[in-house]
Amino acid sequence: MHYQGVLTKMESEYASPVQYYLLFDGDFLNMNQLLNKTLTIELVGYQCLNCGKNKPILRQGFCKSCFFEAPQAADWVIHPELSTAHLDKEDRDLDYEKKVQLQPHIVYLANSGNVKVGVTRKSQIPTRWIDQGAHEAIEILEVPNRYLAGIAEVSLKSHVSDKTNWRTMLRNQIVDVDLVEWRERLKPYIPDEARAYYIASNKETNLEFPVLEYPKNPHALNLDKTPTYTGKLMGIKGQYLIFEDQTVFNVRGSEGYVVSIKIA
Repeated sequence: MHYQGVLTKMESEYASPVQYYLLFDGDFLNMNQLLNKTLTIELVGYQCLNCGKNKPILRQGFCKSCFFEAPQAADWVIHPELSTAHLDKEDRDLDYEKKVQLQPHIVYLANSGNVKVGVTRKSQIPTRWIDQGAHEAIEILEVPNRYLAGIAEVSLKSHVSDKTNWRTMLRNQIVDVDLVEWRERLKPYIPDEARAYYIASNKETNLEFPVLEYPKNPHALNLDKTPTYTGKLMGIKGQYLIFEDQTVFNVRGSEGYVVSIKIA
């Protein structure tokens, strides 16, 4: 079987285990069905997710010019506390910014090897936790806009990490913790503006990933340096494909790359 298209992050379905799908134009692959099969991934070219041109990808699926111009790649995407749509103030495109920023957002704790605080749109729960490879997660706040979520995250990350260690996550070096207790411990550090949005529920989400064998010493596949790679797929976690030879491939980190995938 042979597929070709531009990579975008894998779509996922909350199930036990999580179901993963790789979408191409007019076609899709259920990645879970490819476990234990040999895949050849070959770099064919690039296609910027904004302008569609065959130009090298700088970051987040965008070519250099689009990364510095497209509203989807503005600083507030990574740093929600920089959001300004609630002030009716434009960064790159006010209509787009209002659409994304002025909707319910969740501040959460997720455990993917270490406990971290994060922010996502409410509509992205539990997808965001799946993408991070978290095996457990809990909501802290539900706020009406991205700015409030951002300032809460900034305040809380002085007391808990805001980063995921991808190697620890992929080795599955996980320790179950009491996220309700963690949330209670962090409650005093929630900014006054966001305190009314605290979620007191004890509901914790647990996730199981389709992995036959975890890597002990994962090393990342970079298609710019290794344009053709062949390996046996042993698992999927977060947005990573895990291969038998300890190679791991970050699909989301390769958005905008046009690839050919052959299945033996």
